Amino acid sequence: MDILLAVKAIIMGLVEGFTEFLPISSTGHLILAGSLLNFTGEKVKVFEIAIQAGAMLAVIWEYRQRIGAVLAGLGSDPKQQQFVLKLIVAFMPAAVLGFLFNKAIKAELFAPVPVATAFIVGGLVILWVERRHTGKDRVARVETVDEMSTLDALKVGIAQAFALIPGTSRSGATIIGGMLFGLSRKAATEFSFFLAIPTLLSATVYSVVKERHLLSMADLPMFGLGGLAAFASAFLCVRWLLRYISTHDFTIFAWYRIVFGIVVLVTAHFNLVTWAE
Repeated sequence: MDILLAVKAIIMGLVEGFTEFLPISSTGHLILAGSLLNFTGEKVKVFEIAIQAGAMLAVIWEYRQRIGAVLAGLGSDPKQQQFVLKLIVAFMPAAVLGFLFNKAIKAELFAPVPVATAFIVGGLVILWVERRHTGKDRVARVETVDEMSTLDALKVGIAQAFALIPGTSRSGATIIGGMLFGLSRKAATEFSFFLAIPTLLSATVYSVVKERHLLSMADLPMFGLGGLAAFASAFLCVRWLLRYISTHDFTIFAWYRIVFGIVVLVTAHFNLVTWAE
């Protein structure tokens, strides 16, 4: 494999892993990074989705004991059965809407300017939710994932569906949406991690199978390097984020989104950077 291509694949994998579970949009960053690296095209879109599997594996490894308990008790433990049911319910809105509108979204919104706009809007939403969530009399209704109801899961799933818009952020939509609906910061973050497993796995399988005509065995090294880089960076990010939320809110990510989005819009408007569509 070409050295330059390998470097680009690794950089994209690192971007994916470091941004997938933060409320700053991994897809948005991948689109922007790919534009700067001149790493674009239909095959690259498949690559960007496929390497999400590497980030997903980092969550599986971090929560391997809980996932093992769920699998072991799936046939007899009502608690674990309820947990799986909540994941299925939360997964369905994005799955259905993604299946119906995936082609239109890719054609119209996978570009730097729409992504930058979504960055800014998402940042403003985070600031608004954080202001509501940190009031003196604000107490979370749901402190842990196991305390969530099926209706709570459905609400989070509907919030996740907004992340079909590139730049919105899947983790941002689920975490901030969960907090808006009464979940504690920890419960919303952990449920976002668990919901990533079926969401990212199905997206990867669907994209690779649907676009398999674009791929060949020669692409395996590129996908492998990207996936490994995504796994390593996502593993570090997940552990860091769990420590971070114990003493911090998400305001810094909101301002990052707003500033970054404005920079992209300004550079695009004045042709300071040639952002590839």
